[in-house]
Amino acid sequence: MHLLSALLFLLLLLRRVAALETVIGLYGETVAIPCNYGAKKAEDINMIKWKFDKGDGQPGDLLVKQKDQNVSLLTTDNYQGRVSMAANFTLLLSEAKLADSRTFTCMLVTMTDIQEFPVNVLINKLPAGVEISDKAKELEFGKLTKLGTCVARDANPAANITWLRNNKPLVADGKGISIRNSVAVDAVTGLSTTSSTLEYSAEKVDSVAQFACRADHPLGNGLVSSPVTFTITYSTENISLQVVPQNPVDGDDLTLKCVADGNPAPTSFNFDLKGNVVKVENKDFYTISNISRNSSGVYKCSLIDDPSMEASRNVTVNYLDINLNPSGKIVKRAGEALDITLQIDSSAKSKVHWTKDNVKRDNEPKFTKLTYSDSGLYECEVTMENFKRKASFELVVEGAPIIKNLKETSEGGHQKILTCVAEGSPKPAVSWSINGTLLNETSFSNNKIEHKIAVVPSANLTVSCTVSNEFGIDTKVINVSSHTAEDGSQTQLVVGVVVGLLIAAVVIALVYWLYMKKSKQGSWKTGEKENGSSEEEKKLEENSQKAEV
Repeated sequence: MHLLSALLFLLLLLRRVAALETVIGLYGETVAIPCNYGAKKAEDINMIKWKFDKGDGQPGDLLVKQKDQNVSLLTTDNYQGRVSMAANFTLLLSEAKLADSRTFTCMLVTMTDIQEFPVNVLINKLPAGVEISDKAKELEFGKLTKLGTCVARDANPAANITWLRNNKPLVADGKGISIRNSVAVDAVTGLSTTSSTLEYSAEKVDSVAQFACRADHPLGNGLVSSPVTFTITYSTENISLQVVPQNPVDGDDLTLKCVADGNPAPTSFNFDLKGNVVKVENKDFYTISNISRNSSGVYKCSLIDDPSMEASRNVTVNYLDINLNPSGKIVKRAGEALDITLQIDSSAKSKVHWTKDNVKRDNEPKFTKLTYSDSGLYECEVTMENFKRKASFELVVEGAPIIKNLKETSEGGHQKILTCVAEGSPKPAVSWSINGTLLNETSFSNNKIEHKIAVVPSANLTVSCTVSNEFGIDTKVINVSSHTAEDGSQTQLVVGVVVGLLIAAVVIALVYWLYMKKSKQGSWKTGEKENGSSEEEKKLEENSQKAEV
């Protein structure tokens, strides 16, 4: 009988206890724990009381409120001063701690019923931060090395850590990637700190890789540490010899540079200079000054601590020598011959370009009989690959002057222009056999000079131009007519034409008079014959009409 009553009471209690709700609060913040979510109206409630589960199966009272009365504090433990009740009966729990993760129950008493609303409270906390500590100074290529430890501190629940390489997750494979995780709980706060240690076998490409770690938590993901980079060390596997310049020429400084792919790179080498070995420390190059064509040959470099690691290079020293004969300033007489010889000694095929007075020539100059126009500055440029050589000579052709042209021109009026053009070297002096006004003397260029004078002759003249220098003299003459003679001839011509025209007019008048006189005599005889001939004309007309029909 007593057992049956106890069972009935238990069933009644289970019916009155509402379904268990869960509220998640943030560590250190105020947590709002609702009561009945409005299932009961405030005016129907006579009393409300909040209590909590102590964890030993016994409830602990927190707050109680009678109808139309203020809230009364019942607790005397660590909830004192941290709990209060809102107007809608919600329990407000400030400064939430991990110990507050338990069940809180709201009990409502009405005139007809007693009902309880339990709420499960969980207190969570994001990690205080995530960082990589105990980082390696460098990573060795191909060797499993501790990279560092990622730590996510003071979280609840404990955070999960993922390692990232260039923002992509790393997964332990038991070979090149090893990850060990651990969680430590603070004895005072109950907060968890997650640690993850990464051991990594680096590749050479990891020298530019960025490593980081990410903390994942129920309150949110994406908390990522600052990225870190590492120097990847590896031994030398390849070595090469560089030559600067690549195409050395006679007289250059030749630098041999030994390049090894190790990291850190070797700093000491042996340089084999065509059998002569030179040891170089704390640098990777060796310079040979002022090399010659005899410096051509095979050069080598190797590691001091591993001579078998060696590189070699066949070096050819290019050279280009030219000899121009004659050179400098050359003075020759007009009409003479001049032989030009250009000798070229080079390590490869070369090209020759000639100029005269900076104007390009199509071929090499040859002088079998020198003229004044051959004078000038001749320059040859010989090129081979990336370098060139130059040589030059200045040719001066001297001799007695020669008058090339002597002419007369008129420019209106009575003035005559006389022009004398001559060649010669040194510059010839010009003189005339008559006095005139000097109009122009061109500058002495290409051994040529032009001299102009103006004259007004009063009669026909024979004028001479004379040019001379230290080597000789030349003279030419020209006939110059005067304007007076030309005017007399023109007057005679005009008079002749006028006289001719007058004679022609007289002849025409005489012929006309004779014609008119003869015409009058013939008209008298014709009048006497007109009457006799009219009848014959009528007959002839009738006969012609019949013939037409």
